[in-house]
Amino acid sequence: MERSLVSTLAHVDHPIAAPLSDGSVRTLLDRALPRGDERVLDLGCAEAAWLVRALAGRPGLRADGVDLSESALAKGRAAADAAGLGDRLTLHTGDATAFEVPQSYDLVLCVGATHAFGGLLPALEAARGHLSPGGSVLVGDGFWEREPGPETLAAGFEADEYTDLATTVERVSAAGWTPVYGHVSTLEEWDAYEWSWTGSLSRWALDHREHPDAAEVLGIARTHRDEWLRGYRGTLGFVTLQVRATAS
Repeated sequence: MERSLVSTLAHVDHPIAAPLSDGSVRTLLDRALPRGDERVLDLGCAEAAWLVRALAGRPGLRADGVDLSESALAKGRAAADAAGLGDRLTLHTGDATAFEVPQSYDLVLCVGATHAFGGLLPALEAARGHLSPGGSVLVGDGFWEREPGPETLAAGFEADEYTDLATTVERVSAAGWTPVYGHVSTLEEWDAYEWSWTGSLSRWALDHREHPDAAEVLGIARTHRDEWLRGYRGTLGFVTLQVRATAS
């Protein structure tokens, strides 16, 4: 099955594609959108879950999102329309790394999609090109809670893929950004995300046993669950930072 379709199925029960609870998402958005009339861009928006939540209760807000997955964007459009928010949301099918529009944005999001840019710092640099003066970036990426052992590396990670939290923040600061808020995902948030991810896939496979991709999808869920439980649970952390450019 195509990777984007697997991701769409996996996020049925947890539309935010990151280990963040609804309360954490709400707090992050409230802090990043104090006025309620900002322009917002999500680079790698998938189903636009962040944007739909940002638009709700903020009638002056306008938002754009870009993603390669048309199936995910279709779900995002449907969700926005169902909530009566579609007239203030524009979703673009395309490569977030090459996205170009004439306007700038008060808030640029890239949470759980930094890999599309080659990592955290390149994602921040890309966001800088879309940012209005005084605006901020909400970026989420992994870090090592502890030194990764053989089990974590066997799950598909590289030892130098991430650093510890303090070094991660230091690198962000050295790249010309000042953190103004942050949230470190709890183990409870991680567990809820991973159980939802693997559970949604497993349920779909069991409910569609005659589908030609059912066995493959069930295998993907099983492999991912094993890699999480035996590999990176408690080792891989996730931090979401709100940052502003240090120099004007």
